[in-house]
Amino acid sequence: MRTEQAVKRATKPALVRVGGLSKQYVQRGAFSRRKFVIDAVRGVDLEIQPQCLTALVGESGSGKSTLARCLAMLERPDKGEIWFEGEEISRRRRKELASIRPKIQMVFQDSAGALNPRLSAAEIIAEPLEIQRRASGHELRRRACELMEEVGLSPDWADRRALQFSGGQRQRLALARAIALQPSFLILDESLSKLDLITQAQILQLLSDLQATHAFTYLLICHDLTLVRRVADFVLVMHQGEIVERGTRQEVLASPQHAHTRHLLSSVRHLESAFRDVQRGEGS
Repeated sequence: MRTEQAVKRATKPALVRVGGLSKQYVQRGAFSRRKFVIDAVRGVDLEIQPQCLTALVGESGSGKSTLARCLAMLERPDKGEIWFEGEEISRRRRKELASIRPKIQMVFQDSAGALNPRLSAAEIIAEPLEIQRRASGHELRRRACELMEEVGLSPDWADRRALQFSGGQRQRLALARAIALQPSFLILDESLSKLDLITQAQILQLLSDLQATHAFTYLLICHDLTLVRRVADFVLVMHQGEIVERGTRQEVLASPQHAHTRHLLSSVRHLESAFRDVQRGEGS
């Protein structure tokens, strides 16, 4: 049912459109001056539909995170175009991106490393609001506490530091910070990979709930196809810097066409019992 609704939304213009995107890195050998060129992303074309969850799946080193950082304009692509909400953004200058950046937010794998350990939870969440001058004074804390509640954290914990939270709670904290500016596009870069199965299922359910409320568009980056079995509308499979397969969840998982997709499916882990536990209200 979810994917049927997504297919209907796919008739609308894509929120994100990428054409011919490439990104290279130049590295030197450890014991020589010889330079090596690494093609992290090679000629990628893709579209991300609005108000849908698109999963970008691939093994470590496939180029997923590099592609994500280019989409978030944290890195400049060497070639190609990125269109967001109908506007070409990959050639814009830094100052010209100021109005775009709040609309594209990224949640990273290492939430502990991404969250400032010196700040309280409320300060971490409120920081983007303060930088963008969306709120000030007591309004900052009030808004931070509201966001904590929205992601399932008690406002009573507003003065705790990031390292006082569990891994799953830190991901909720990172999500609260990411949605503070009311973005339209959220990139989740392996943000579930270090969590246990029950907590993964709970965070996926939270993402679904937030999407229902705010109409977010998600790009979920992971290496495990089972993670997206219940929540993805569309799936992109990446291998050696290229998108080798794409389609709806049913198309990719039920009838994989590329050998690498079949390889990923052969090593999946099952989340079915974890989701059933969440639906019964078990776990924390």
